[in-house]
Amino acid sequence: MPETPPTAQPQDELRADCANCFGLCCVALPFAKSADFAVNKAAGQPCRNLQQDFRCGIHAKLRTSGFTGCTVFDCFGAGQKVSQITFGGTDWREAPGTARQMFEVFPVVRQLQELLAYLNEALSLPATRRIHPKLRAAYESVRELSLSDAVTLTEADVPTIRGEVNTLLLEASELARAGVPGKKKNHRGADLIGARLSSAKLRGANLRGAYLIAADLTRADLREADLIGVDFRDADLRGADLTGSLFLTQAQLNAARGDAATRLPEQLSRPAHWA
Repeated sequence: MPETPPTAQPQDELRADCANCFGLCCVALPFAKSADFAVNKAAGQPCRNLQQDFRCGIHAKLRTSGFTGCTVFDCFGAGQKVSQITFGGTDWREAPGTARQMFEVFPVVRQLQELLAYLNEALSLPATRRIHPKLRAAYESVRELSLSDAVTLTEADVPTIRGEVNTLLLEASELARAGVPGKKKNHRGADLIGARLSSAKLRGANLRGAYLIAADLTRADLREADLIGVDFRDADLRGADLTGSLFLTQAQLNAARGDAATRLPEQLSRPAHWA
C-alpha cells in the first residue's frame, strides 16, 4: 500500500492562535443583531466584549450570551499571520495609523488561509497523487501571496484565485470519491433547508455548497462526501457518520448539532456544546 503523502504544511499553522492575534475577528468584521449575534457591530469597530489584552471577555459563555456566531467562525490562522507577520507584531492600538489597513488585510488573508487548508487536505489524499504537482504549485503560490506585504494583499484578485483553486479541488474531490462503490448522489448547491434526511445514504455524494440548515441528518451516511461550503447551521448530525468526508471544517461542525455517536474525521474535534 502506498504511503500517504505528507500534507503541505503542519495543520497547526492553519488553525487560529488567538494568543498571537490582535483580536482581529472581533474588530475587523461586521455583524448584525440576529440569532447569531446579540448586537450590531460595524466593520472596524471593536466588539464590546474585547478586552485590552485582545481576549474575549465572555469566551466561556458566548452561546448563552447571544454570540453563537462567534463560536462558529474560523480564521484558519489568518489572525496570527496578519498580526505577527504582515504587521510585524505591532498592534492596531499601539499604532492606530495601521488599523484601517490591518482590518482590510485580515479578511483577504482569511480567505487565502481557507484555500490553503483545503489544498492541504487535498494533498493528504492518496487518491489525488497524480495531481499533486498541480496542488502543490497552487499551495505554494497562495502561501507566498499570504506572506506578502499589506499593499499587495489588499490588491490581490481573490475571486480569481478562488476560482482557480476550486477547479483543482473539484478534481481532487472526483478522484477521492471515485473509489466509493455505487452511484453517487449530486446535491451540489441544493436547497435542503429543513430536509428530512435521517439515515440517508449519502456516501461519496457531492454536497458542495448545499444548504442543510436545520436538516435532519441523524444517522446519515456521509462518508467520503464532499462537504465544502455546506451550511450545517442547526443541522442534526446525531449518530451521523462523517468519517473520511472531504473538506469538512471545524466551523461547520460547530454550527451543527451532534452527539457522542456522531463519527468525525480524525483531524476534527467534537464541539463542546454537543450532547
